[in-house]
Amino acid sequence: MTFSRPHRDDVIICVASLFLGLLLWGFGVHSNGSRHLLPDWAALVPLFVLAALELMRRSRPNVNLLVGTAAVVADQFTVGNLGSVLMFTDLMYAAVVYGPPALARRLPISTGLITVAVTVTAVAWFRTPESLLIGVITGIVSFGPALTGATLRNHREAAEAARLRAEQTALLAEMDRAQAVVAERARMARELHDMVANHLSAIAIHSTAALSIDSARTSREALAVIRENSVQGLAEMRRLIGLLRDAGAEQEAVAVPTLDGLDSLLAQARTNGSASGLEFVLHDGRAPGETLPAPVELAAYRIVQESLTNAIKHAAPGTVTVRVARSDGLLTVAVDSPYGERPGPRAPGSGAGLVGMRERTELLGGEFRAAADGPVWRVRAVLPAEDEAVGA
Repeated sequence: MTFSRPHRDDVIICVASLFLGLLLWGFGVHSNGSRHLLPDWAALVPLFVLAALELMRRSRPNVNLLVGTAAVVADQFTVGNLGSVLMFTDLMYAAVVYGPPALARRLPISTGLITVAVTVTAVAWFRTPESLLIGVITGIVSFGPALTGATLRNHREAAEAARLRAEQTALLAEMDRAQAVVAERARMARELHDMVANHLSAIAIHSTAALSIDSARTSREALAVIRENSVQGLAEMRRLIGLLRDAGAEQEAVAVPTLDGLDSLLAQARTNGSASGLEFVLHDGRAPGETLPAPVELAAYRIVQESLTNAIKHAAPGTVTVRVARSDGLLTVAVDSPYGERPGPRAPGSGAGLVGMRERTELLGGEFRAAADGPVWRVRAVLPAEDEAVGA
């Protein structure tokens, strides 16, 4: 067994209690003055034992309580010393405050039962009202310190639990903030890719065509398309920068794309994809004037936009068909494009478009598929079209 260095407060309690006990003994003040079973100096033995135990009141509360109980019982066979009784009450208090949790729970209950038992026994034995004082003293010496220690320990544990909860709440808040930042960055990255990729792909394809084909007419047409996409791409970049500005700054509201803009989106795709031999057809099965939740409108629009961009970059000559339909509370977006070898210029791809479409769909709780089906590349997105489903 190793002994740790006594705490400074324990040393002060030990010295002060020992000094008080010696002072009382020196003046002849005894708690059991009528008893002379042993010499008067015998009362100093429990006093010194209890004073030594005070040095270990924090480090060895279990041992201290057992030895201290034996010492205070031995003190009752001497003339007694009030200092010994006071030190035992402190050891009882320290055993509850610094001892194991099981001991801290049991001591208030056991000392309470002991106090009741001593009181009942004293009254039954002596049959006098003064015998109640024995039970009162027993309660003051044992049950009182144990109850006080348990109350203090409960307050400390409650304060520690509150501190841990506060730290956990702060940690969760920081994690939520970090996740929100990551989610916002991912959202802005998807917006940047979907808004600008279409224009940059058209610019890359038509600039390659202008460099590959030695024709003034072809070059003029390619330059016209390049200029149009450059202007539109620059405008959308400015809109995106506006979204990233300080929320407190004054700025114009940015219009969110909706499915009502599919006609103009396909018109632009026809202009950009004409050099690749592509035709674009739209089948809109929605009811006239039908509205959808804003997140669903934006996600569906971006999925169609990215699918058209991929078709312009990779599809073989043929017809690209876009279908939009709503039924049973679901919005279905389908884009079919020719799949196979294509002649002429091809823009490079990174695969980020498919990842973005899948993320948009999954964020709304929908289903997304994109794969080749024979000579056709099929993109399918099924999105919840009800406000309750989107807000869940």
